[in-house]
Amino acid sequence: MNASHPSADATTLRAALGAVLDGLPPRQATQAVERLIANYRGATPTHAPVLRDRSDVAAYAAYRMPATFEAVRAALYALADAAPDWTPAGHTDVGGGTGAAAWAAAEVWRGAPRTTVLDWAEPALAIGAELARGVVEADWRRERIGAALRLPESDLVTVSYVLNELTEADRAALVTEAARVARAVVIVEPGTPDGYARVIEARTRLTEAGFTVAAPCPHSGACPIVPGSDWCHFAARVSRSSLHRQVKGGSLPYEDEKYAYVAAARFPVEPAPARVVRKPQIRKGLVQLELCGPDGLAKENVSKRHGPRYKQARDVEWGDAWAGPTEDEGQG
Repeated sequence: MNASHPSADATTLRAALGAVLDGLPPRQATQAVERLIANYRGATPTHAPVLRDRSDVAAYAAYRMPATFEAVRAALYALADAAPDWTPAGHTDVGGGTGAAAWAAAEVWRGAPRTTVLDWAEPALAIGAELARGVVEADWRRERIGAALRLPESDLVTVSYVLNELTEADRAALVTEAARVARAVVIVEPGTPDGYARVIEARTRLTEAGFTVAAPCPHSGACPIVPGSDWCHFAARVSRSSLHRQVKGGSLPYEDEKYAYVAAARFPVEPAPARVVRKPQIRKGLVQLELCGPDGLAKENVSKRHGPRYKQARDVEWGDAWAGPTEDEGQG
């Protein structure tokens, strides 16, 4: 990407979204978002585009795109951490809508991958191209997302917030197709029990196809969480726009986007030694960490007597990588 172009970051994205919302009455934007949220929360998967026109897309993009960007960016950074010497030359984003994953990939790899965004909703593709102009290198193609979809060969395939809109058969076909054409696949879903279940289903399909899990798991074996007892998810901090505050109420300048994900690759990766899977609990002189490691779930207490490790524990955040305890530290 030309160095004179703006960087594909959250600030640039918010500015671009503000521009496409300009002129749309706030009440109309709020009503469009409320209707679309109700539609997306429906239990029946659908292939029909619910983004009817430019107003719908502009409002929903301003409401949802920053959160999708933050979640996908976190997942892609985790992949990049596990494969620091790898840069994707090409990127396909399935069901990408207005292109949040294209923006995320452009930030993580400094604009290196050119993205092909596939989606069925023409108004979403049009606004996505408008938002990305001069910032993100991307092509925008109308494709029906389902079992018949054939993907181009690509270093990286992302599928974010899409599996929940598909039937079980279409989900299986899509993940199988992504595994066929890609060197790395990243799946992101809402951080709910159902979203986690879809991620685990995709993770299993990817490992059976020969992929190695790069993140968030420290291993490619079975998830140690007992089905139905809990679910693995993370949180990304999102600055709230005025539209967010209008729709949701409240005055906080931010909200936390809960998401579940898996990043897997066909090339060598170095997963984290362990992953912080819950928000660290900080007490006076003590940090309590809940971790997933090669041997499963574990807890670690890090106190002041652990010296520099205690400072690291105070700075670590939910979702971060974490080194296992050294021999002289034990579990604290």
